[in-house]
Amino acid sequence: MSHSLLVEQCKEHNRKAQMALYRQYCDGMFIVASRYLKDTAAAEDALQEAFIKAFQKIHQFKGDVTFGAWLKRIVINTCLDTLKTKKMDRVEVNEETLSIVEEDSWSVPDETTVTEVIQAIEDLKDPYGIVTRLYLLEGYDHQEIAEVLGITENASRTYLHRAKKRLQEQLKHLQDGTGY
Repeated sequence: MSHSLLVEQCKEHNRKAQMALYRQYCDGMFIVASRYLKDTAAAEDALQEAFIKAFQKIHQFKGDVTFGAWLKRIVINTCLDTLKTKKMDRVEVNEETLSIVEEDSWSVPDETTVTEVIQAIEDLKDPYGIVTRLYLLEGYDHQEIAEVLGITENASRTYLHRAKKRLQEQLKHLQDGTGY
């Protein structure tokens, strides 16, 4: 059955259609939730909450993006809400001494694998890890990151800049064999 037909049936509160959409997307969306919430139980809870929200708000789905992209955004926002309620430790950023560095150089040693890069991102402490995942893996811009995390765009840029430095150090040490 096509996604658009399932979505239309879900808009009519068809439980079988909801279950079919859930089955199609639950594994992939669990992976997304696990990127943000390291605890499996918390990721599962956030995933269930996200699906509930999606089905409650499915009438807002207009089809201008794929259903998967729409659902992914709900999953990410639910995970971010979970992190906020856990009082995510934030590194204080002094806005007065902040210098914005706009640099697109994300070079890493040539021998670095994608798996190593993703693992290094996963190893970043928050808020650096969250900002980096949202920016690099999910494609959010600094304005969107600032809105969902309740920080300034400058803070988002600073967190990303600091994360980039840490990633480059971690990946350099990996290649040098010195660990990190």
